[in-house]
Amino acid sequence: MAIVSFHNVTISQGGKEVLSSIDFSVDPGEFVYLIGKTGSGKSSLLKILYGELKPTGGDANFLNYNLTKLRKRKILQLRRKIGIVFQDFQLLTDRNVYSNLEFVLKATGWKKKSEIKHRVNEVLLQVDLPDAANKMPHQLSGGEQQRVAIARALLNDPEVIVADEPTGNLDPQTTDSIMALLFEIGQRGKTIIMATHDYEMIRKFPSRTLKCTMGKLEDVNLMDQEAFNA
Repeated sequence: MAIVSFHNVTISQGGKEVLSSIDFSVDPGEFVYLIGKTGSGKSSLLKILYGELKPTGGDANFLNYNLTKLRKRKILQLRRKIGIVFQDFQLLTDRNVYSNLEFVLKATGWKKKSEIKHRVNEVLLQVDLPDAANKMPHQLSGGEQQRVAIARALLNDPEVIVADEPTGNLDPQTTDSIMALLFEIGQRGKTIIMATHDYEMIRKFPSRTLKCTMGKLEDVNLMDQEAFNA
């Protein structure tokens, strides 16, 4: 059964329609890129998925939630089932890595200190930062900060990772290491939906690609140079 199922969905932001009558689905375990020019609707589509925006028309289902009729009290429930990774990391700069991750666990209902400590160490190991717990964000490189952000997204063992330009602020070498990590996470069974404008990276790490263009959403063949350039 599809994790994402959109039929005839329209998405608006700021009173302006950005995507209309879109149809697509995502199956469990898929790694899906969203591409398109700035303002084409990539980020708006992701915001629909984590409940920051509502569709203005059509049927939109995600993790068995009807996004068109999603009530505020259900948004937190939905977000506990997904991990969100942003371009600018969004780490709390006044506390160390451990406290950043502890804060999220406590906010989502974890209470026992021993279980919190175990889970924090577990996710830091998953992102290859086992010794970073006591470091402040400013002591980390951009790539390391993004790894911490990915660790934060993994804390509650979500079914889906939603990533909005997660490599946008990183150099090519660091981008490669972050993408290798995301693909490794995907191979463990997570579904990953990632917005990006880095087409060369997609060619290096190929996977299913959807393009927002002219208010529509379409599957793009990686070998179709014209589709990428349009």
